Amino acid sequence: MESREPLKRSDDILDLLDLDRYPIVDLDQGKGSEFLQQCCEHMAAHGWCNLDGFVRAEGLEALGGEANELMPTAEFLTIKRTIYGGKVDSSVPEGDPRRREYTHRAMQLADDQLPEGTLIQRLYRSEVLTEFVRRVQGKSELYRYADEFQALNIVALPPGGWHGWHYDYNECTVTLLLQAAEKGGEFTFLPNVRTKDDENREVVDQFLSGDMSNAKTFSRSAGALTLFRGEYSLHGVTEIEGSLPRVTAIFTYDEEPGRVACDEINVRIYGPRVERILAERKRA
Repeated sequence: MESREPLKRSDDILDLLDLDRYPIVDLDQGKGSEFLQQCCEHMAAHGWCNLDGFVRAEGLEALGGEANELMPTAEFLTIKRTIYGGKVDSSVPEGDPRRREYTHRAMQLADDQLPEGTLIQRLYRSEVLTEFVRRVQGKSELYRYADEFQALNIVALPPGGWHGWHYDYNECTVTLLLQAAEKGGEFTFLPNVRTKDDENREVVDQFLSGDMSNAKTFSRSAGALTLFRGEYSLHGVTEIEGSLPRVTAIFTYDEEPGRVACDEINVRIYGPRVERILAERKRA
C-alpha cells in the first residue's frame, strides 16, 4: 500500500483517542506502520477490524455526554425495508429477500442535525481519521460521504429496540460505540458475504432463516471503533435489553467525491422530517 506524507494533527480532537495504543497519526513508520499492517491483515482475513478502547475514558465521557444532550432533538423512527434498503418487490419469486421487510426501531440523528462544531463532527471530519480508514480499507482514494443526511449519524437503540438485517449503501462503514446496552445490542453480521457479482444466496438465506453458524457476533464496550464493509456484509443489531439505550456514531465514506444518496433512499431511512425538507425544496 502506498505511502503519503505524515498527516499533522490540525487540532486537539485527536486527544480524545488512545494514540499510544492506536498510533494513527503517522502510519508510515515505527509503531504506526506496524499497527496499520496488523489492521490491514485483519481486515483482509476477516472482513472487519475492531479497536476496543479507541476512545479514551475522558473522550468517551465528552462524546457520550454530547450525544445524550443532542438526542432529545431526534425522532423515534420505525423503518421497514428489505435487506437491500428498498421496499418489498412482490414481482420476484417466493423466498427472494426482496419480498421480505425487516424493521429498524431507533432514535436517530442525521448529519444535518449534528452541529458543525460538535466533537463528533470534528472527529468525523478529521483528516487523520479519514486517512486511517482509507488505508485499512485498502482504497486509493476515500472521501467523507457528501450526503447531507447520511454522512454522519448518531443512532440510539432504546430498550426493546433493534436494528434489522441490512446492507449499507456504501462499502466503507465505521461505527463508534458511545454507550453500550446493559444486555443485548450485539453487532451481528456476515462479513463480506456478497460481492458485486454474487449475492451468495445460499448463505444469506440460511442466515435469514435463523442459522447463525456463518455469522460473526461480538459484544463491544463503549469506546470501540469498528471498521467493516457494510455494502457487502449483511448486518444488524440484536434487541436491546435492560434500561440503557445503545448509542452509536456511524461514519460513512465513499470512493467518489461529492456523492449523495437519492431522495427516495433518504426518505426511507429518515422518514417524515426529511420528506418535508425535500418536498419544500421542490416547491421553492
